[in-house]
Amino acid sequence: MPENRNHPYLPKLKRQLAEGRCSRREFLRTATLLGVSAGSAYAFANKVAGLPFARPARAAMPRGGTLRIAMAVQELTTPHTYQWSQYNITRQVCQFLTRTGHDNITRPMLTAGWKVSDDLRTWAFDLRPDVKWHNGRAFSADDVIWNLKHLLDPNTGSSAVGLMKSYLLNEIEKDGKKSTELWDANAIEKLGDHSFRLNLKTAQLAIPEHLFHYTNHMLDPEEGGKFGVGSNGTGPFELTEAVVGEKAVLKARKDYWGEGPYLDELHFIDLGEDPSTGIAALQSRQVDGLYQTDISQLDVLGKLPHVKVYDATTAATAVARMKVDQKPFDDRRVRMAMKLAIDPERVLQIAHRGKGLAGEHHHVCPIHPEYAELPRMARDVAKAKQLLAEAGYPDGIDTEINCRNSPSWELEAVQTMVEQWKEANIRVKINNMPSSAFWDIWNKVPFGFTEWSHRPLGTMVLSLAYRSGVPWNESGYANPEFDALLTEAEGLADVEARREVMAKLERILQEDGPVVQPLWRARFAAYDVRVQGFQMHPTNYIFAEQLAVDS
Repeated sequence: MPENRNHPYLPKLKRQLAEGRCSRREFLRTATLLGVSAGSAYAFANKVAGLPFARPARAAMPRGGTLRIAMAVQELTTPHTYQWSQYNITRQVCQFLTRTGHDNITRPMLTAGWKVSDDLRTWAFDLRPDVKWHNGRAFSADDVIWNLKHLLDPNTGSSAVGLMKSYLLNEIEKDGKKSTELWDANAIEKLGDHSFRLNLKTAQLAIPEHLFHYTNHMLDPEEGGKFGVGSNGTGPFELTEAVVGEKAVLKARKDYWGEGPYLDELHFIDLGEDPSTGIAALQSRQVDGLYQTDISQLDVLGKLPHVKVYDATTAATAVARMKVDQKPFDDRRVRMAMKLAIDPERVLQIAHRGKGLAGEHHHVCPIHPEYAELPRMARDVAKAKQLLAEAGYPDGIDTEINCRNSPSWELEAVQTMVEQWKEANIRVKINNMPSSAFWDIWNKVPFGFTEWSHRPLGTMVLSLAYRSGVPWNESGYANPEFDALLTEAEGLADVEARREVMAKLERILQEDGPVVQPLWRARFAAYDVRVQGFQMHPTNYIFAEQLAVDS
């Protein structure tokens, strides 16, 4: 692949933007993935729109002080298997090869940049030569290769397998059980001390975005995939204290290779699941920010003069998920009846105050660039009853749904659906539990209401949640036609072509899939006005080296 030329798809992408057939967001995202710098991509997009390209001047940031953020402090031991907010602690110490920003644009982080082949099957990365581990050792291609292989090792159990299985792994039979291995000995190839290449089995557009999946920290290989107080890293902070359920303390590194940090210390403080506790702490300035706020808190937070509430349009959601290998959900007619019996718009209004969007039962959001608009599934209680009868349940079904008691909107959504299901003779008991208990069983119960975080692409969440045999496929859904179409969609740079395939995937999930999806949610955070540099990320990621506290 020649070193200094643009990908051949870029001229078409530019034409699509100029002709209004490609959104600005999708142009910026795709152009940067294909190796165009973010600055150049923004410059072209602004030129098409008749806007000047001028990077806003960054205000001088105050230095020093401690920033205290209210957030659950969970077990930190194995970052490559993280499931929830632990990543906001670890990411301050151990960084990622790339970074998808608050604008959904993916930029180099520990990498200096990348080149991609015309067929999207060869991705060559150069590492930044100035990055060092905290112990002074240079960050190298050997470190990257160890981390990628550890993430993909079936014994690790990382959700990264869901994203990367189709293009880096083969399924094998091992000791009588299905397992995976790299599809080729050179699938992950070292080119030099500061360069490596991914040689893929199938085309894939979103490699840089996949490298920012929140399990994909670059850990020191010498620590064997473990993390804790004193762990080595390349980031702007070091972890000096961590007590599960209480707090985590990080201290700034004076030798950090990048910009910042401006703080002396960063504290994450666990205040439990009662939203009123966090509000009281923010009001009295015992903390400087709430990592995530419940929709029920907005009215109170809006009345605090020293607090600013941030929000982001997201593809975050929660789904009522059915195990397809367990009765009565092993019958697609029952799964369809569960969908037809609810009114997503009504659930959105009651549980989320109308903020966000109604769900469509296929887990692809209108803000995803490849989203295909399908006819809405109208509520049809009579049809739901008919399907249940055809499936052998003329008197309806009795089941139990497992859900969390916090945030409050999740329980309200479940309660609203339960009342709607009742009209179709679907009698659902609610097993309401604390988050800590729920996350122990979330992927094991026959029926559960599971939160799913924002991903910038619809193909990413479908890969994580519905591809056959991947770690986070909590429903056990397995559909060869779906898998093949998903792999096809992942390899299409042309968003119009990808949208055509996505329409087929969405239709399969609506007609056969394992989820009832009531809504897409808005996300919120709240910080003291003294906190500077904060920008709301759709996944609530915190980039603490950009933050400061004005005393």
